[in-house]
Amino acid sequence: MDEKEIRERLLREDVEFKRIFEEHRRQDEQLAALRNKSLLTDQEKFEESELKKRKLALKDKMYQMMSDYRKSL
Repeated sequence: MDEKEIRERLLREDVEFKRIFEEHRRQDEQLAALRNKSLLTDQEKFEESELKKRKLALKDKMYQMMSDYRKSL
């Protein structure tokens, strides 16, 4: 089973994985909105940095869950 298949299965079957995936997607949208601005305030720069950190942590969590799932097969 490849990565995409595992992700799709977890999205269907694991509520926590789906919650993390959706939160990652929302943060990605927030980052995109900040990137579309021509000039960021200091507060927006801080927000961008924090969003990147949280987004990366969520991605790491999703990959850990996918790895755990793969091992359980």
